[in-house]
Amino acid sequence: MFHTADIQDIIEGRITDVYFDRAMKVLRAEGINKTVRAELIVKSFPEEWPWGILAGLEEALHLLKNLPLRVRAMQEGSVFYPYEPVMELEGKYQDMCIYETALLGLLCQASGIATKAARFKSLAGGRLVISFGARRMHPILAPMIERNAFVGGCDGVSVIKSGEVIGEDPMGTMPHALIICFGSTVEAVKAYDRTLDPKIKRVVLIDTFLDEKFECLNIAGVLGEKLHSIRFDTPSSRRGNFYRILEEARWELDMRGYGHVKFYASGGIKEEDVPVLNPLVDGYGIGTSISNAPVVDFALDIVEVEGKPLAKRGKWSGAKRVLACPQCGTRKIIPFSAALLPSCSCGGALGDVLIPVMDNGRQFIENRTPAELRKTVLDAIKGLPLS
Repeated sequence: MFHTADIQDIIEGRITDVYFDRAMKVLRAEGINKTVRAELIVKSFPEEWPWGILAGLEEALHLLKNLPLRVRAMQEGSVFYPYEPVMELEGKYQDMCIYETALLGLLCQASGIATKAARFKSLAGGRLVISFGARRMHPILAPMIERNAFVGGCDGVSVIKSGEVIGEDPMGTMPHALIICFGSTVEAVKAYDRTLDPKIKRVVLIDTFLDEKFECLNIAGVLGEKLHSIRFDTPSSRRGNFYRILEEARWELDMRGYGHVKFYASGGIKEEDVPVLNPLVDGYGIGTSISNAPVVDFALDIVEVEGKPLAKRGKWSGAKRVLACPQCGTRKIIPFSAALLPSCSCGGALGDVLIPVMDNGRQFIENRTPAELRKTVLDAIKGLPLS
């Protein structure tokens, strides 16, 4: 058996911290079931990110759809900032209590992955970024991880099931194991070319046995114009100056008329590597940096009880509106009860980004495809600073 929860475990509230279960027993015994508003915010982002991408909303609403709650939220794929509520739940506390653990889990991890992917895509400019990290996580999570990596901006995913989830063909090259089984990169590439459909791009992994420069030339000599690209996955223990390895291989290929061959880099690529390698690299395979992205540390806290503002220390009490100017991007948080909307200094009209999305299971927004969400994210992060 796999040590994972099934869907019913989550829907029935069995994935909850025990203190919520104990709280429910006390509240029921005392006959206390007050109407509350509770909101999800993050006070700061990991690694000093200045903004985050909200992901996981589709799953969160699926969890909440059988509960008698009113829900306001930002749209999935939205950019958000510290202290901005991204979701608000309104209803009887006993109806939401045992779902806090699962709700946070759905949003925290998905948003972390989407944000990290968005950052890599921004750093890479127009270059290809592929999610390669499913193997670093529990396999049952692979489609969730890669779906949110794609939503955040990755151009593709590597796992077959993940491709089905996002509605795109999975992307990949060849494993070192294939080359080892043939005992030669050249022989493995010949068999690869003989066997696979011509529509599959000939992207060849080098660095299994030989020096990168000479292996590039060997492969180019075999495939010629059919060689689309070369993936450099040089082990860190042999890498030295990765930029110089790529530069040398690029020089030698160009000298021999193989300027059409693209370079992809993979193998432990981190954010700081991307600007350095961009001049020589056409695409990246990003593994653990995205799949093991730090979670966005949302907290869910009560801010109103029976219509009166009330929150624990460190939280802003009362229901809120989050406003944004579509022209200049200015953001404001105001009390929900405010009679007048503030004006934006640029003259633009501030509008709500925290909107009603569900009421007693009735969903007001349509679920968008991963491709639609990805476009939303890529449009939203244009020009945003990364630090």
